[in-house]
Amino acid sequence: MKIIPVFMLILEALKDLFLMSVGRFSIGYLPLHVCSIGIFVFLLREYLPWDKAKKYFGEVAVVLIMPASLAALIFADWTIYYPVLNFINLHSYLWHGLLVLYPLLLYQAKEISPSIKHIHWVIIFLCLVVPPIYLFDKHFGCNYFFVNQPVPGTPLMWLASFMGNPGYLAGYAILVILVLALVYLIFWSLGTEVGDHF
Repeated sequence: MKIIPVFMLILEALKDLFLMSVGRFSIGYLPLHVCSIGIFVFLLREYLPWDKAKKYFGEVAVVLIMPASLAALIFADWTIYYPVLNFINLHSYLWHGLLVLYPLLLYQAKEISPSIKHIHWVIIFLCLVVPPIYLFDKHFGCNYFFVNQPVPGTPLMWLASFMGNPGYLAGYAILVILVLALVYLIFWSLGTEVGDHF
């Protein structure tokens, strides 16, 4: 459990070094996507000494990072830009696979028991992280968290088709809350016991 976040940190460094070596590194490759931020969530969960912080970041890992990573694997936008055997393509599949594996291990080890009563933990996390990401995107012309423009072939593009841009962001927020509720419903149906509360 402690090795996976450190291994992911090494993978991120290798990715950046590779991009620098081929002259392709840019501000668009910073670890600021929801999936990239997973590495910081995992590191905080493993290495902070406080039980409450471990529970908080564990809940975020299982309920937010894991479903987002599954969605990224289903709607893999990197395949639009890179060939099958390209380093970035392979790195992205490995990276997102680890983003799914780590929360699954947390859940299987019964270290995290997701509860709908904790949904505000995840919403607070998003409320703290998304606004500065949005401002960063607008200032630098990036698309972290997909808040600057929807990705073609995803549900966000469908929302933008009738809500416009930035109107789709309201639908995006509602979609996120619905997905979070669905994730909690799935865990409830699996018989997950309610964990300890703050």
